[in-house]
Amino acid sequence: MFAEIDLLGAFVPAIAIWLVCSLVLFFLLDLLLTRMGVFRMFWHAPLIRFGLFVCLFCIGGLALGGP
Repeated sequence: MFAEIDLLGAFVPAIAIWLVCSLVLFFLLDLLLTRMGVFRMFWHAPLIRFGLFVCLFCIGGLALGGP
């Protein structure tokens, strides 16, 4: 994985790009799960949402991390 990405003339850390991508995926998945009523099964829904975001962020980092 590249350490920095040139974005409109500014060097941005690759982890910041993945953070934004993870947030977009999280919001879409959170919207879907909320409409399906999945979060009603859990005692502490914000904790489940945080865990979901951490899993998405870590899976992406491991997948794009390289060898």
